[in-house]
Amino acid sequence: MSSKKLDMTAQPRVVDSTDVFHGPIFTVKDQHIALRATDGSDVTIRRQLIDHAPAVIMLPHDTERDLYLVEKEYRVGRNAFVMGLPAGMIEPHEDPRKAALRELHEETAVVPDDYEIIEAAQCYSSEGMTNEMAYTYVIDIHKWHAEHQELDPDEYVAYRWVNWDELTTCGIREAHSFIAIQCEQIRRLRAGMESGNAGE
Repeated sequence: MSSKKLDMTAQPRVVDSTDVFHGPIFTVKDQHIALRATDGSDVTIRRQLIDHAPAVIMLPHDTERDLYLVEKEYRVGRNAFVMGLPAGMIEPHEDPRKAALRELHEETAVVPDDYEIIEAAQCYSSEGMTNEMAYTYVIDIHKWHAEHQELDPDEYVAYRWVNWDELTTCGIREAHSFIAIQCEQIRRLRAGMESGNAGE
């Protein structure tokens, strides 16, 4: 164990980085990072980084029917077809909110005409191993029309509208999707409290 104390105000420096795996979704990098010690010297540590583009996750809410859009598709992490929310990677220099609308259209064919995007969270998926920043939204859709799905060649997505009870019991386990649902639950509770107070 090192006896040196680190200067945690100094910016860490990547000494070297080697790609040990490169795929269509992410790259795994083996890195040596120099951390500045309080005596001015460097302490070098080794870490592996999953280099991943930022992502967007959304909970679409049809406000007129009070229904939510969910998906079912194969997820390799669970090796199963699972329920989830529309999501995808943000393209270089793309605004996250525009990415949300693009992914919604591509995966579900839903194109909002009158909508409001509510930010639920901006957070890293797992700071200890990846630089993936996830932008999570609830989209209140007041009017929309359907076009057609634009899926990748190896992408298979089934989607459907569900009510609130179905949404909270359909088995969604992905962390960012869970954040979106919890955000919406708080919004629904607040709306219920406000309507109750208005009736007094």
